[in-house]
Amino acid sequence: MVTRYKGTKTETDALNAYIKLMRAAESVTTRAHTVLPKDITLSQFGVLEVLLHCGPLCQSDLAGKLLKSGGNITLIVDNLEKAGHVVRERSAEDRRFVTVSLTDSGRDFITDLFPRVAASITRELGSLSTAEQFTLGWLCKKAGLGVPTPAA
Repeated sequence: MVTRYKGTKTETDALNAYIKLMRAAESVTTRAHTVLPKDITLSQFGVLEVLLHCGPLCQSDLAGKLLKSGGNITLIVDNLEKAGHVVRERSAEDRRFVTVSLTDSGRDFITDLFPRVAASITRELGSLSTAEQFTLGWLCKKAGLGVPTPAA
């Protein structure tokens, strides 16, 4: 699919690349995450995965790592807490600081689930060579950092 926008070559090239990036990301994500249980969202999986690999974090750090708003993280953590996967603890020194941790059942859940998701993602990207996966990662990181701003 390409853009139907009749702009400059620079604009249409950028829009076409963007469309391909977004369609590929959505397609791979949809297929790779078919192993997720029906009662867990991709965002909830993301929170559990971060807590598994990074340890307990405050909600604002979770939001930053997952590129989610504070309000969205609150809702995600609320639902994970209701499911018994995480627990929140307020700091005694600063009550505004809330740390989110995995419960024992949450740790068991994500420890069992993560290898299946990792295997699924590995299968999905298996059509690319190791070098192509590296290049894709490098290009995505470069695009994600955005346009460099000139020094002031």
